[in-house]
Amino acid sequence: MSALSDSQRPTLRDPDAARKQFRQAMAHLGAAVNVITTAGTAGRCGITASAVCSVTDAPPTLVVCMNRSSAMHAVFEANRKVCINVLPGHHELLARHFAGLTQLEMDARFSLPLWDEGLHGVPVLRDALASLQGDIVELKEAGSHSVMFVEATQIRVCADGDSLIYFDRQFHRVPRLCVA
Repeated sequence: MSALSDSQRPTLRDPDAARKQFRQAMAHLGAAVNVITTAGTAGRCGITASAVCSVTDAPPTLVVCMNRSSAMHAVFEANRKVCINVLPGHHELLARHFAGLTQLEMDARFSLPLWDEGLHGVPVLRDALASLQGDIVELKEAGSHSVMFVEATQIRVCADGDSLIYFDRQFHRVPRLCVA
């Protein structure tokens, strides 16, 4: 591994260079792939997200970061009921659908025979590694994104299955190790 000299390091005083360098750094931060879903009076939709993190277990709370310019942002903000579906390794195509990388329309995504109806009608992925249904209890703006604090009210965990992560701008399947 080679170190960068001071002359090779981009200055963070240039906002465009700083933004580009930050995005490159975040591409090296491997993260679980999730499909975040919502349903309610504002409609039903979902997004693929890797910017999801636990906050505390008492009460069980997570944060989900979402770009405020996303067409789905207003739906999540209005409904305030969500499910964080942690994707198993075999659902890369589903992740691509909800990331908008395919031509599959939103209604067709939910027509796939993969979904159960959860609390308040929110779609829950049947074979998710974990599904955490809950309420957006707080929403904070940070730059171009909203940070949604989600208090989980119902949690389901699968005992087996591989994981799907996003690293270096690509999806990767991570096998579960077998315990001997």
